[in-house]
Amino acid sequence: MTASAAELLASAPCGVFSVDVASGRILYANVAASRITARSRDSLEGTPVADLFGTEFAPVLAGLLDAASTSDSDVPIGTAAQLTGAPGRASSTAVSVLANRLRSESGAMTVTMTLHNETERRVREQDLVDARIYAEAAQDDAEAALDRSQDALGASEQARKLAEAERTQVQILASTLQRTLLPPILSAPTGMNVAAHYHPASLDEVGGDFYDVFPLDKDTWGFFLGDVSGKGAGAAAVTSLTRYTLRAAAVFDRNPISVLENLNTVLHHEFHGDDPRFCTVVFGTITPQPNGAVVHLASGGHPPAIRVTHDAAVDFVDTTGGQLVGALSEPHFESASVTLRAGDVMAFYTDGLTEAIVGPGRTRFDDNGNLETFVAEMGPTTAPKIVDDLTTLLASFGDGLHDDVALLAFDVPLPDTDSVEA
Repeated sequence: MTASAAELLASAPCGVFSVDVASGRILYANVAASRITARSRDSLEGTPVADLFGTEFAPVLAGLLDAASTSDSDVPIGTAAQLTGAPGRASSTAVSVLANRLRSESGAMTVTMTLHNETERRVREQDLVDARIYAEAAQDDAEAALDRSQDALGASEQARKLAEAERTQVQILASTLQRTLLPPILSAPTGMNVAAHYHPASLDEVGGDFYDVFPLDKDTWGFFLGDVSGKGAGAAAVTSLTRYTLRAAAVFDRNPISVLENLNTVLHHEFHGDDPRFCTVVFGTITPQPNGAVVHLASGGHPPAIRVTHDAAVDFVDTTGGQLVGALSEPHFESASVTLRAGDVMAFYTDGLTEAIVGPGRTRFDDNGNLETFVAEMGPTTAPKIVDDLTTLLASFGDGLHDDVALLAFDVPLPDTDSVEA
């Protein structure tokens, strides 16, 4: 037997004895045999193998040794037995025994016996059974969890589709309602161009910005642009009332300050207490002249209009001091009059433009006079062009644009340009 084979035999997981048939004594015992019998290897060697088993097993053992030693087959012969308790251990151990013959080089007949501890085997088998049961239970749990995940994923996808459908419906309703609050067509004053644009900050809500241009008689047109506080259905209701009131008040008395005073009376009466509503508004009249137009306007807390002359000079129409419409019972409004010449443009806007966030620390677009600079850099312009330029500017703000923006502009064409109604 080579050294490597001896090492393999010594470390075999089952007990191995080599028994001399003539004497019945153990010639060799491996480590597992020592463990199973609870005896040292030294004490096992030389011990009669029958001493390891109970007396009732003696005939069986004798028959096993005889059969194994005389059998012509290489197939081991086996039986079940009880090992007697080792010294200091009263309990016996159930084992299975396999035996087959081996003749040594000296000619002596030996029998190799293997012992398998049935208790350990059953424990191992039970461990395997338990492990299998645990694995099957874990697999069942994993499959159940996967089913729940798939169900949750399906429910989540269904909820997402439902939310998208609802949002689309809300956007359609908001867009439809918003269109009803803006004029479908702008009536340009005779010999002038007019352009307008509405930019919603959100497609999901109705904004409160509004504008309109309409004839008061054959010579004079009225116009207004404003911003109602809040958003949604409440703001839409105020916007609708404001537009109706401004047009009706202008027919009754077209003086810009009188029109704003009438609007203030209506809003202050209708919306007060727990749900106050107010707005900023600029209202005015335009009367075309042979070489230009005369504009009379009044502002209630609204940003100043911007004027661009034919040679690209830019200034603001000063209406500083005008107070919010609807917030006070007797507010103060500021008025101004402007004469536009050929090539001049006047533009109005809501504060969503000037208050767009454009830098760190909540820096707003017009904190440093950037609107005037932007318009000046565009050079000579027209009503459609300044609205287009400002619309492009709004798009550049991206997420910094937090509020709706309404734009309205008039121009007096130069003598060699065609009048375009936008």
